[in-house]
Amino acid sequence: MSVISAALLKDLQKQAKRVADDLREQADRIPGIGDRLKEMHRTAGGVGRTGESWNDWLLAQSAQAASSWVIACAFIRFCEDNDLAGHRWIASRDAAGHATSEAADAEAAWIQRNPRLTAREWLRESFTWLRSTRAGHALFPDTDFVWWWDLSADQAEELIAAFRRRDPDGIRLAHDEFCSPDLDTRFLGDLYQDLSEHIRKRYALLQTPVFVEEFILERVLDPALDDFGLEKLRLIDPTCGSGHFLLGAFDRLLEEWNAYKPGMDERVRVQKVLDAIHGVDINPTATAITKFRLMVAALKACEATSLDGHDAPALNLNIATGDALLHGPGEFHGRQTELILEGDQLAEYAYDWEDVYRFPEILDRGRYHVVVGNPPYITVKDKELNQAYRDRYKTCAGAYALSVPFAELFFRLAIKDNERPGYVGQITANSFMKREFGKKLIEDFFAHKIDLTHVIDASGAYIPGHGTPTVILIGKNRDRNRLGEIRAVLGVHGEPSQPENPARGLVWRSIVEGIDRVGYPSQFVSIADLPRERLGIHPWSLSGGGAPELREVLESRCSGLLESKVGEIGSGAVTREDSAYMLGEGALRRARIEPSKGRPLVEGDVTRDWKIDDPVLSIWPYDAESLAASSSQAVDAVLWPYRSILRDRVAFGKTQVGRGLTWFEYSMFFAKRYVVPLSIAYAEISTHNHFVLDRGGKVFNRTAPVIKLSEMATEDDHLRLLGLLNSSTACFWLKQVCFPKGGSGMGRGIQPEDWMERFAFNATNVAEFPLPEGAPLEKARRLDALAQELATLTPQAACAQAVPSRDALAEARKRHDAVRAEMIAVQEELDWEVYRLYGLLDEDLTYPGDDLPGLALGERAFEIVLGARVLDGETETQWFARHGSTPIRDVPADWPRPYRDLVRRRIEVIRDRPLLKLVEAPECKRRWSAEPYEKTRAEALRTWLLDRLEDEDLWFDGGREHGAPRTLSVSQLADPVRTDAEFRQVMDLYAGRQDYDLTAELVALLKDEHVPYLAAHRHTATGLLKRQDWEEVWAKQRKEDAGEKVAIEVPPKYTPKDFANGSYWRHRGKLDVPKERFTGYPGAQRENDATPVYGWAGWDHLQRATALANLLIERGYPEGDERATPLLAGLAELEPWLHQWHHEYEDLYAGSPADYFTEWLESRLAERGLTREALAAWRPEAGRRGGRAAGTAKKES
Repeated sequence: MSVISAALLKDLQKQAKRVADDLREQADRIPGIGDRLKEMHRTAGGVGRTGESWNDWLLAQSAQAASSWVIACAFIRFCEDNDLAGHRWIASRDAAGHATSEAADAEAAWIQRNPRLTAREWLRESFTWLRSTRAGHALFPDTDFVWWWDLSADQAEELIAAFRRRDPDGIRLAHDEFCSPDLDTRFLGDLYQDLSEHIRKRYALLQTPVFVEEFILERVLDPALDDFGLEKLRLIDPTCGSGHFLLGAFDRLLEEWNAYKPGMDERVRVQKVLDAIHGVDINPTATAITKFRLMVAALKACEATSLDGHDAPALNLNIATGDALLHGPGEFHGRQTELILEGDQLAEYAYDWEDVYRFPEILDRGRYHVVVGNPPYITVKDKELNQAYRDRYKTCAGAYALSVPFAELFFRLAIKDNERPGYVGQITANSFMKREFGKKLIEDFFAHKIDLTHVIDASGAYIPGHGTPTVILIGKNRDRNRLGEIRAVLGVHGEPSQPENPARGLVWRSIVEGIDRVGYPSQFVSIADLPRERLGIHPWSLSGGGAPELREVLESRCSGLLESKVGEIGSGAVTREDSAYMLGEGALRRARIEPSKGRPLVEGDVTRDWKIDDPVLSIWPYDAESLAASSSQAVDAVLWPYRSILRDRVAFGKTQVGRGLTWFEYSMFFAKRYVVPLSIAYAEISTHNHFVLDRGGKVFNRTAPVIKLSEMATEDDHLRLLGLLNSSTACFWLKQVCFPKGGSGMGRGIQPEDWMERFAFNATNVAEFPLPEGAPLEKARRLDALAQELATLTPQAACAQAVPSRDALAEARKRHDAVRAEMIAVQEELDWEVYRLYGLLDEDLTYPGDDLPGLALGERAFEIVLGARVLDGETETQWFARHGSTPIRDVPADWPRPYRDLVRRRIEVIRDRPLLKLVEAPECKRRWSAEPYEKTRAEALRTWLLDRLEDEDLWFDGGREHGAPRTLSVSQLADPVRTDAEFRQVMDLYAGRQDYDLTAELVALLKDEHVPYLAAHRHTATGLLKRQDWEEVWAKQRKEDAGEKVAIEVPPKYTPKDFANGSYWRHRGKLDVPKERFTGYPGAQRENDATPVYGWAGWDHLQRATALANLLIERGYPEGDERATPLLAGLAELEPWLHQWHHEYEDLYAGSPADYFTEWLESRLAERGLTREALAAWRPEAGRRGGRAAGTAKKES
């Protein structure tokens, strides 16, 4: 079996989740387990191993332990199904493959003999057997989760039942895939990778395909055998995962030993191989799988028929569980003196499930002849661990990815010798090649400390896995006797489509077949020997197919770099917690935040096609005149819940307060970049280059860096640069020096065409853009003016100017389309002018006439060339379909004749000049991609209607000035707007007809615009755990406000799975910041009115409490009616906030409103015989979280 079935994976994923939940419950119920885990968490935090909160840490470890339990059962099933065991514990079947009751009967008999024991102990009996065998004694060490983190008896029985389940006819086992005639175990790695999404994302689990592992081993293991011989050879994978490289090495080394000592006892030869192989991984389940797979491979090699038979080999395995970066040969720096004086407590510390200390030499420096692996590519979110790695590896800089310290570690583990060095091979993320954090790795480590021999661009190959482009690095651990050149495989084109067999993919085959042949003819890669000096300078560019030559031409026409014209370039502001500040106009208005404390915070995603589209109005905690940090009472109230997490933001290795900043301001605010209003901003991450001119009043986030010229620079100075930076030529050059974010390799799915690839246009590389003599000023000025006009013609703009009407929207659309067509045409003129400025053309191919026609997508010269090839069947592309255009083979007949002739000449030039063809291509030409007009029109009308429904007069009984807040069912809300002529006019447009049911339309309109009032309705079980952490933080912050000194752990952030509904996540985000328009009251419908009940989200805490109390009174639920409980729980959740913000005397309450509601709540609880614990424990029925009351759903649907 090589691929796990979808049915088995689904069943075991369900079990893994249930087991994890059960293990957390056991940790709560059994002091011995809970105390042990808490002590581990406390100690790990003390030595700097983790900075996670208790609940976040527990969630991760319970998921890991659950995987261990499930995989352990899979081991037993594999042994049972393949007759490697003489006993049956979990499942059994006869010779015909029919399920039998042998295992169930054995369990029942055992339980009868041991009545005080349970299914949990029965499973442990099977694990004990496996580790007692000659071959399996390395499995299930005492550190394994299965021995000390107890499953409940019920959950153990359920887990066994999942593996024992039969198919519908009751004849065969439902999952009989464990039976494998050739004892193939790769499926265990597949199973582990996908078993727990939490673990997969946390550790970036990724299977290395066999064809990649074979390629790398051929390049490092084979020559190492020639250099060092078979008997002494040692190999390690310090990120071994589920053992793919080690299994590949086992097969190769066994073949060598069979040829070298054919007369030696097979079991001795197998152990010789195992003595050479070493592995380490941070995940205990991964190392368990590696050991199991090696055990099975050894059994096969020895032709043993069972684990407990006389022919089974006694195996010693060198596989350890632990953090190789912490226990490996890093070098202290930074906090070096402190670490030396204190001793390296962190390296000496191990979690209870780790056993790397039992293998004292396994991570020694310079021990191995071969080091191979596929290290994780993620960044380290845990700030303590991030700093620990940074202290040990000099290459870690900036926002480094784990690929950086592991690249250093791999070489440190290899033998260092200038004559006979150890070999290193790894497939890793290519992000270091162009991102700033890779500079030290390339220029300090690769350039001077080691000997790279091969650099292979694998980003264009289809390699099944996760979403990161990759590079393969081959080298030796020596710093002398290096050749002057490095063999490079340069990418030209990515895989055109997903191959059925990735090992036979066109790009991969070109790499394999061409790597030893300089000049190998391929449309996908170029093979070259590059000067070592070229790969000793950051950034790397591994592009082939004429790209280096074109880049050289552009740089040869350089009159100066962009940085020579620039005063500053980089982020305008970095919040490091966007969710806390980027709330939007509606949320700021509802929070009563002053206009002076709000400014548009521009992100790269809205910086497109010469303009900025609807940036998010955000909290701006600064003084408008001095630009000094400045808050207000309203801003403090909004940010207070996130104070601890904001105060703990780290930049330059220091917290916010440690850097002398206030807790409420941005992590970084570059005030100097806001003194002069004019700025050029750009999208840092995009498929193409998007630069815009801003004239002030906005703040620019880290994803929209700004270019600031000197204070004396004019608008025309900005426009000259803007025209060059927005050209197709600039797009080409930037893509040569900047980092692709993800695509065709182990990426976010295969990207069959280069224009689909997103790039990170980082400021350092942008600053080095080569400027020619001259600039396309007039065309840039025209495009800027058209972009400004276009912004006034969107449906959103039209709806903001007046009550929208059909005629006004139609007129705006007509002009909008005309302006956009002109922009496309003028951009073409700009591109062709820039080609001449850079010397790519000798003739002027711009249009001189004043009758330039507007262009539709599909009508540009490069698109006609591409369209003709598509129509002739020479190529396939998604360019036209993706952009709503149609391929054509000649210029449109309705253009002016001179323009037709000019474009035909451009077509000839594109076809005749290879270098120009690289720029006049989809990957460099502006996409002009936009949302369909109908979609933006509908959204604009929807926004207008929702804004109208937020009218405060609707939500206060007696008006907004003196009325009490009131909840409304949708049918009640429909009554006042039914007679609102303007509302009905816009609703007619939105609905597309006049014969609609207004109440039904409002139900649909509001469905995703609310968030429930109660945490138990909003959150899933995991979300409620995080909510507990947050509530503890708030309680400590209140003590802090009262003058107490308290230690506050940073609370965990939420993920989509922590919310009961996708719309709740959309409104709240990872900090659970309220941005919704309305509050929902599920289950509180009126009698004979099934429509949902809502309140306005702009109410303060006191108004929310008043609305809840009034709702309880209006509904008049009798004693014993459970519908009252969640409403009372909602009041209890508001209570701390009432005492925080509404504790002062008010005449209406003849005292403190907070005290009034506390007394009111206590009396209601007494009347109903409820306790506060009962309120906290209340949960909605399964399937009804955050939804409608039972019995009303059918009517409403």
